[in-house]
Amino acid sequence: MRGTVWAVANQLGVVAGTPAELLSALLAGPPRTVRLGGTGHDAAEVAELADVLREFGHVRVVVEGPDDQAPARKPGDDEPVDTADAEAVCAADPVRVTAAYESADDECGGLRGAWLRAGQSLIRDQDPARRALVLQTALPPDADPRVRQALARSAAAAPWYMERALPGPVAALAVLPGGALVVADPGGGVRVLPDGVRQQSTATRVKAAAVLEQDTVLLLDERGRLHRHGGTGTALTKAVVATLARHPGTALAAAADVVLVGDRMGSVHAFGSGGLHQAALHSGRVTALAATASPSLAVRTGGTDGAVRAWSPAGSGHGSTVSQRPSPVVALHTGPTPEGPALAVAWADGLAELHRPGRRDVLTFRPGPAIRAVAVTAEGALCVGTEETLIRLRPR
Repeated sequence: MRGTVWAVANQLGVVAGTPAELLSALLAGPPRTVRLGGTGHDAAEVAELADVLREFGHVRVVVEGPDDQAPARKPGDDEPVDTADAEAVCAADPVRVTAAYESADDECGGLRGAWLRAGQSLIRDQDPARRALVLQTALPPDADPRVRQALARSAAAAPWYMERALPGPVAALAVLPGGALVVADPGGGVRVLPDGVRQQSTATRVKAAAVLEQDTVLLLDERGRLHRHGGTGTALTKAVVATLARHPGTALAAAADVVLVGDRMGSVHAFGSGGLHQAALHSGRVTALAATASPSLAVRTGGTDGAVRAWSPAGSGHGSTVSQRPSPVVALHTGPTPEGPALAVAWADGLAELHRPGRRDVLTFRPGPAIRAVAVTAEGALCVGTEETLIRLRPR
């Protein structure tokens, strides 16, 4: 069943691992048509999922038969997949691998758990090296070292090198001026890596984090209220706290002496010593913000309209479009690297992008689970946070 759910979720641009999660994602959006079936999918699983989706009447379900234009099967396609062989599962048909792991009891050195955790990414059409990279990031801490080594060999041709994957939920990420990574978890705790101890900051669920000064981290909770972690309260932070108590925010960023907040109407508000600057930049809710202060304040904004825009509070107008996809933006971060400022973007369909200065090619990564936060380190690495893991990737 997982393989069918993942395939439909990819078709619809959402992240879901179970029929209930898929239905929840569909009910949150407008009525639409869902196409199920096709070559490689179990007919009984397709019929079961169709019944679940039709029950609520919010979607139109079309069940398709096998694809007559599907490529001819090759010798060996019907042979059992060796689920304990890391290199073999990366090269095999992902639908068959998923079915094999669903029916298996052996954890195969950690491969089974990793595949079922990251399967929505793995089931996409891609080369074995990318699958190996995704499996690397999803392995449990107690995975067999031989499995790790085999995946590292297979992932050598991927565009990323996995530096580390730390277990634990991530709600928001930020980077201190010195380069240390700030990790906020859903429970309101904050850690400064690599060696920081978790400190409880707020009792409410964290939605976004931003660094205002060397020792001041600002947190936006799920109710749109602002909290300060560390540092000393200033007239600026007190003014923003008071404003968001009356008008909740939906996104947060900070740079130099400016705090930026997004709202549900698509506007961005920049609070600073020079006054308040604001602009209507998106159609729908502002979902993510990022900012850098050097050489001048530069802001990146993201929204439910799928647009990433560049904006300067000192300028005017609606900014310029940096990127546009048919999926809401869920997280942004921009920061200095040895080559210049880089931009990380995360989308609601599970895709992370790294836009590097002076490069037209955009590096992408899909961990499988939904992405909650992204950050660019001072060395140019990409950090990706999910509800299960913090992943650090370095471009090759």
